[in-house]
Amino acid sequence: MTNKLADRLKQSRVLLADGATGTNLFGMGLETGDSPELWNTDHPDRITKLHQSFVDAGSDIILTNSFGGTHYRLALHNAGHRVTELNTRAAEIAREVAEKASKEVLVAGSIGPTGEILAPNGPISIQQAADAFEEQALALKAGGADIMWIETISSAEEIEAAVLGVANVGLPIVYTVSIDTNGRTMMGLTAADTVKISTSLNTHITAVGTNCGVGASEVVAAVKNLSVAKDSLGVQPAIVAKANCGIPEYIDGEIVYNGTPELMAQYAAMAANAGASIIGGCCGTSPAHVKAMRDAIDQWSPAPTPTIEEITQQLGEVTQGARAQLEGDLSVAGGSASGRGARKTRRRRKPTDES
Repeated sequence: MTNKLADRLKQSRVLLADGATGTNLFGMGLETGDSPELWNTDHPDRITKLHQSFVDAGSDIILTNSFGGTHYRLALHNAGHRVTELNTRAAEIAREVAEKASKEVLVAGSIGPTGEILAPNGPISIQQAADAFEEQALALKAGGADIMWIETISSAEEIEAAVLGVANVGLPIVYTVSIDTNGRTMMGLTAADTVKISTSLNTHITAVGTNCGVGASEVVAAVKNLSVAKDSLGVQPAIVAKANCGIPEYIDGEIVYNGTPELMAQYAAMAANAGASIIGGCCGTSPAHVKAMRDAIDQWSPAPTPTIEEITQQLGEVTQGARAQLEGDLSVAGGSASGRGARKTRRRRKPTDES
């Protein structure tokens, strides 16, 4: 299997991913509650424009408009029967943009959570979820994806199901979790758990990391913890950081992210120093922010890993849970909910479309 992502990582110190999908599509007319994936056939020109804007801003990796592309998520929009059509088209649109670029741009097939609670805590078995992920992954590959990019996951069970589902597709695998609950995911995973899970999947994982969450500072803190866990376990996956553009604020009836291009440039350099080799933006991140990140990465020279004080001074506060992990209060092996059945009392939350 040719691993284009691994090859690019050998050639570049840091690869720049793209920014937000949903947030930018809202700016193009997508309504709250609508399925972005339907735009792959209804408004392919707008999806093309979004991908092109990120390529023009300097992205090395662009994610397909397919975050909610399993039949579970599409069924909420009466489109559960259109998995192959919508995901194939999502990858085709991104592939068309990538092929026209003046440099090699990799197409990552975005695969988000099912929105279901998996067994033993919920009604959906790991195999059922894996089958749904495989259906989506096959369509993304057919459309021209270079990478299987599993993102915004919260539980060990869903990581297992997603990797199981995409493993036979024959493309490099990336997975990222959303650390948004005091240094953990909604279902209790720490950054260390996220890395440790990769050792038990019997599948090569090219990169692991974190996306979305509660802001750039928390993502950089997570990257530090991911790096420590990676070194402790002696594993090789690259680390991904894809932070939200600051913190969301409700202004004049709209959700606005307060991160400036300057802040995201600082974040990109700090994430690289913390150990990330694939860096991008999540919710709220526009092409202007990505351009600032491109400039920061191009000018970046390796420096010592940022301290917690430097992170808070430049990017904002870090939660107590993340601080505790940075200070060594939780080990890689314990002190967290890394196995099946973790956090059984957590309330179900339907994930939003990647934005």
